Amino acid sequence: VQLVESGGGSVQAGGSLRLSCAASGVTYVSGCMGWFRQPVGKEREGVATIDSDGKTNFARAVKGRFAISRDNANNVLYLQMNDLNPDDTAMYYCAADLEFRYSVGCSAAVAKYLEYEGQGTQVTVS
Repeated sequence: VQLVESGGGSVQAGGSLRLSCAASGVTYVSGCMGWFRQPVGKEREGVATIDSDGKTNFARAVKGRFAISRDNANNVLYLQMNDLNPDDTAMYYCAADLEFRYSVGCSAAVAKYLEYEGQGTQVTVS
């Protein structure tokens, strides 16, 4: 399974970016999918998650500004980021469980613990 992120870049405060994550090597991802981020010199932080039914969960720092969605038919995950601020600057990673793990769940906090993750895409807000 390979997860490939795209859509990162540099933006001014108040701006928006849309991240995408394409999953390949798998027919269908039925588990939790999400995004986590890691600023330079800091620990990984769960950002947002979505289960296969479309139920979402967000970290407090991004709630109301970020939206997460998934295209189950094509195994693509999205993160719409609005009203960005410098604290959002980080490497953003896509992550996924192929099947839902009830022992893990699908809260934003577990995004960094999901089974598969991508290489990341940099988001810089100035």
